[in-house]
Amino acid sequence: MAGVVLADSGAIVAALDKRDQHHAWARRQFDASTEGCITCEAVLAECFFLLEHLRDGKQALCRLLDRGLMDVAFVFDPHRSDVLRLIERYSDTPMSFADACLVKMSEIHRTCRVLTTDSDFIVYRRFGREMIPVIAPW
Repeated sequence: MAGVVLADSGAIVAALDKRDQHHAWARRQFDASTEGCITCEAVLAECFFLLEHLRDGKQALCRLLDRGLMDVAFVFDPHRSDVLRLIERYSDTPMSFADACLVKMSEIHRTCRVLTTDSDFIVYRRFGREMIPVIAPW
């Protein structure tokens, strides 16, 4: 993967969980990453929650973060109104807090792509009208 890649929780969990239907795909994406990925704390919180069921799942995520393969590069407070506006706009989806943060991050990192297994990213728009480039298994 070339350029800035924003990692969503579905892709991260899939890479760490061998039983996940997208495991092989996600591993290939992370293995192909030459620049690493960036994400936000909201995505990490989702990942830690989703990995509760997986033996050593949280520890695997900690190792991934400790090795510096993923940077946490978003602070909510300066973008509070934009993120909350996105959650309201997509309330019928419904958009998670983590997804809203990633959409905002895609506005900040204009040349990024979102690494995701979440088809809602086809619906979400940055700047209100612009499709978000994704790397997805579908």
